[in-house]
Amino acid sequence: MHLTNFAEFAQQADYSLLDSLNADPQATSDGNDHRPRQVFSGHYVPVTPTPLPKPEYVAHSSTLFNELGLSEELVNNEKFSRLFSADISVAQEPMRPYGWATGYALSIYGSEYIQQCPFGTGNGYGDGRAISVFEGLFKGSRWEMQLKGGGPTPYCRGADGRAVLRSSVREFLAQEFMHALGVPSSRSLTLYVSHSEQVSRPWYSANSSSFDPNIMVNNPAAITTRVAASFLRVGQLELFARRVRSNAHPNALNELQMIVMHLIERNYRQEIDRNLDFSDQVIELARLFRARLAALVANWIRIGYCQGNFNSDNCAAGGYTLDYGPFGFCELFEPRFQPWTGGGEHFSFFNQSLAAEANYQMFWLALRPLLDGNSDALARLDLIREGFGEVMDREIEAMWASKLGLINYNAQLVNELVQLMFSSKADYTILFRQLSELPEQFAALQESFYLPCPEELKSKWTNWLQRWRDEIKTSGNPKETSAAMQMVNPKYTWREWLIVPAYEKAAHADYSLIKELQAVFSNPYTEQSAELNAKYNRLRPKEYFSAGGVSHYSCSS
Repeated sequence: MHLTNFAEFAQQADYSLLDSLNADPQATSDGNDHRPRQVFSGHYVPVTPTPLPKPEYVAHSSTLFNELGLSEELVNNEKFSRLFSADISVAQEPMRPYGWATGYALSIYGSEYIQQCPFGTGNGYGDGRAISVFEGLFKGSRWEMQLKGGGPTPYCRGADGRAVLRSSVREFLAQEFMHALGVPSSRSLTLYVSHSEQVSRPWYSANSSSFDPNIMVNNPAAITTRVAASFLRVGQLELFARRVRSNAHPNALNELQMIVMHLIERNYRQEIDRNLDFSDQVIELARLFRARLAALVANWIRIGYCQGNFNSDNCAAGGYTLDYGPFGFCELFEPRFQPWTGGGEHFSFFNQSLAAEANYQMFWLALRPLLDGNSDALARLDLIREGFGEVMDREIEAMWASKLGLINYNAQLVNELVQLMFSSKADYTILFRQLSELPEQFAALQESFYLPCPEELKSKWTNWLQRWRDEIKTSGNPKETSAAMQMVNPKYTWREWLIVPAYEKAAHADYSLIKELQAVFSNPYTEQSAELNAKYNRLRPKEYFSAGGVSHYSCSS
């Protein structure tokens, strides 16, 4: 049975976060709390979102609706549409008539930062324009629904709390694409736009090759609703651990313990026995998160994804992809690929495993105060931390083996392939999909290269292919190997130059390309029609290689 009306939807409400954690004691009770201010304690601030004026439906995820048991009739339900375009006045029992925003700390590559906080303390960091409006049980699973662009919160640091249509379309499409790729991710429920509310952001002029945005542009305000088991981040745990270390208030240690227990309940309870001592649950949490984070980053590299701003506040403590701001997918293979102009090489494509370890370091530091005085538990926790690199290496090696159809990782083959891809200017996705056909000759690979290959490189490819195929023969049935590789190496990837027309058309109320991309992205491993294949499975045209807003972009959104 699917939920067909808003009253049935409302009955699924179950607010574990609001019921088990502490509200900021300085917060209002009605959620009228929209001005930037410091938040000194508590796990969340009640906030009412700011409705979009004259909201217009753009898209929804049929896949997620079905998983949640929601009828697609709800898309046309007035109250449902109003809620997810930020009008929480439609809430009915047992729903709450307000949403909530959370605070977190910021660490960049393992270094604690407070510099960007306008108060100079770090107490202004948190959900500046992300407001959760619903938490409930659907088909026995708990999900939280969060508006991205729902208006200002106390953490907005003076900004307008809005998201533009451009970034909202990108996030809406990317989350469901990642899910279809088999990569753990937050999900997309709905996307609404207001053509009557424009917000101004720095961006790139037409045909600009500028590195940084060079003009201010007006863009329709939009709200995408993202859905996850929780939105708890490593930075949230960090915030409470910092308060413990600085003796910020008498309840600091208790609030850290509460948020860690809440994380376990929300994201790990099926794997962590609630009858264990709390210290043992913390140890299990550290071990499980380590495994999830390592597997996640290996998955990212498998499908060419780069999380351009992989700080601790953008690292979900549940071990899935979160926050689709400055992200991109590698087309022309480049280990240092980084789409975000503000990101730097430390968050580039092949450095993501190092960034993950830096985030895990902050997670580990945040757990340590909970085990203070328990030398045995601290020693076990430290061993788990020390083993991160080894676990990460195992996941990366297994990923490369699967991409190449090998039973065991072969370092020499992989390292040579990486060098060949780089030297040949190969398209990451197209090349691996062609390798999935187990080609015998170099000629079968040529359409994946952006430039003609010189004879010396052709010879190296021929030699590599022969040695790789010899190893493949020991892996079993070639037909089965090829089929397995095609389920690891997608046929279609995210190509920014094909996303741009979708959000540009959407700004003029034409959502046809968004729907087309939804269809292609819902089956990324499956051959599409000849027409769609010709459009979406091709090399990036030359004119887009240095185009601002396409080959690189700021995270202004």
